[in-house]
Amino acid sequence: MTSRRPGRGALGLHLTLAPLALLWLMPLWLMVTYATTPEADFLQPGVPLGLGGALADNWAILLAQTPFPRAIANSVATSLIYTACSIVLTSLAGYAFAQFRFFGRGVLFALVVATLTVPYVVVVIPQFVLVARDFHLSNTWAAVVVPPLFNSLGVFFMRQNFMALPKDMLDAARVEGVGELRIFFQIALPLVLPSTAALGIILFLQSWNNYLWPLLVLSRADAQTAPVALGALVGLDRVHWGALMVGAVVMTMPVLAVFVFLQRYFIAGITAGAVK
Repeated sequence: MTSRRPGRGALGLHLTLAPLALLWLMPLWLMVTYATTPEADFLQPGVPLGLGGALADNWAILLAQTPFPRAIANSVATSLIYTACSIVLTSLAGYAFAQFRFFGRGVLFALVVATLTVPYVVVVIPQFVLVARDFHLSNTWAAVVVPPLFNSLGVFFMRQNFMALPKDMLDAARVEGVGELRIFFQIALPLVLPSTAALGIILFLQSWNNYLWPLLVLSRADAQTAPVALGALVGLDRVHWGALMVGAVVMTMPVLAVFVFLQRYFIAGITAGAVK
């Protein structure tokens, strides 16, 4: 009798969560249906729940109005470069804060955490002046990748995970004469691989969806990322809704696929530092 209770509880939980899951998926399905809806039907009453036949037309409008394939390639390249470089930088900083004792460590870490409270709009204009006017990096991948490389939340997250590592293992490697960089890359980093994967997903999504900063520093059409290219479809006198929805589907589906395949690593990484 007692063995059936978990099954009934799981069934009740699934019956409760299934409508919530459908409610969450509904906007995604509407995005797909609107991507196949003719431009003339967008302002018609009612919500289209079935697929239309205007996908090819909307795709043609998207290609005619924007260099979307090039923009997707720019987004993929900048997001991957940013994710890889930021993971290395934030992990090294988190490892240093967790494993080393040096003068001013507490104050410096407090300053890093304090930057989380500063609104991004406060620093975006001075950052733009520095990158565009002083360094002349407009319309380059470096302008998109380099300024947000140091992620304060990532440093805090990785510090918490590195603090949970057994110090005896790291001290044993130091006694054997292993250098700190080898200890970091060959011992410490593999031990927190789920957390690193979770951080990588967060950083990739942050760069993939970033709109404001690329909009400021990428003025040439061939240098734009996908969000900026889609923003060009919203004009003062007309909005190409069908093409906008097609571009949104193209941008969303790979991200969903990556998350579905890596969700167990994401969940494991998020919860890895919860218990020390």
